[in-house]
Amino acid sequence: QVQLVESGGGLVQAGGSLRLSCAYSTLTFMTYPMAWFRQAPGKEREFVARIAWSGSEYYADSVKGRFTISRDNAKNTVYLQMNALKPEDTAVYYCAADALHGGLETVSPQGYNYWGRGTQVTVSS
Repeated sequence: QVQLVESGGGLVQAGGSLRLSCAYSTLTFMTYPMAWFRQAPGKEREFVARIAWSGSEYYADSVKGRFTISRDNAKNTVYLQMNALKPEDTAVYYCAADALHGGLETVSPQGYNYWGRGTQVTVSS
């Protein structure tokens, strides 16, 4: 059974950092583009960052320069390093996998086939 499991969320003060991890359960995921999304209360799920199997990265403008997505296929894990956090970054963060191999700028949640259950990130002011 395919699984994505996020971890690393928590409470942090504005300006602080967190690193999220997403562990995937099958070697097949090594070839899938992976992404992070987030969803704040009362808002739609929004794209944060994506990484191709080749390592190419794409970011939402709101996090560019502050967040970094990476992957370690030897550890079956995708990471999201979040620096200079702001209160508006508060959300549940989800890991997603794109088994259809869409383009690097695939930002719609409909472009992703597999999802984790999410991890809460709260940034206090």
